[in-house]
Amino acid sequence: MCPLTPVQQKFILHWGEMGARWGINRTVAQIHALLYLAPAPLHAEAIADTLSVARSNVSTSLKELQGWRIVKMVHVMGDKRDHFESMKDVWEMFRVVLDERKRREIDPTLALLEDCIQEADKDKGADKYTVERLRALQDFFRKTTAWYTQISKLPSGALSRFIGAGDKLLKALGIG
Repeated sequence: MCPLTPVQQKFILHWGEMGARWGINRTVAQIHALLYLAPAPLHAEAIADTLSVARSNVSTSLKELQGWRIVKMVHVMGDKRDHFESMKDVWEMFRVVLDERKRREIDPTLALLEDCIQEADKDKGADKYTVERLRALQDFFRKTTAWYTQISKLPSGALSRFIGAGDKLLKALGIG
């Protein structure tokens, strides 16, 4: 990739900061931002040179991004090196990230809540307030994941229109 423009630099730096706030390594997020902006797949050396990061860090970061399923390895005719590209459809990328977060964070939390509630149900001396709070949290996670499962099946265009209709829906409900 050519030297970064000021706008590209600004975006990549911000994406790295935002990623760090979400618990993603800054370099991982910056590499993702670079690949998202890149008009063609990039090889690891070009990524390392462009972002001034160690090649080993790039390799580790690319594996993580592939684990999130938002970056994939591709081959370029006439070049034996592995190249990488990011998903370009932001709606699909958002869906994939949510699927991964659900799998990594929400699903284990729901399983733990199930265990805690079952254990508390067996214990006659269980704190009722604690059980009530756990059930409320379990109900929240069940309902939101059921809702997410329904909307995650929508094609990108339909999902965009659905979310864009939020104001109309609020007005129809008398909230907006």
